[in-house]
Amino acid sequence: MNVAVEHHPEHSRFQATVEGHLCVAEYELHGREMHMTHTVVPAPVGGRGIAAELVRAALAHAQAQGLRVKPVCTYVQAYMQRHPETLALQA
Repeated sequence: MNVAVEHHPEHSRFQATVEGHLCVAEYELHGREMHMTHTVVPAPVGGRGIAAELVRAALAHAQAQGLRVKPVCTYVQAYMQRHPETLALQA
């Protein structure tokens, strides 16, 4: 699915609005570590790969900024395991 993901650092999240539903991947910065804390995709738009797009964008941002990633969120943990190329970012 082609999702327009936006980074909103003032809210510490990556987000996309799909069919009027706000979908988010939230994080906290701790020094040079990005703790990925929560991923939410409302049920009416779930199962379309939106969470994966949010996490992909967050990890790409972390890599571009030279940040390490601590996957606190279980979805982010699973995503990183499914995409071993992202494991080098793990704190």
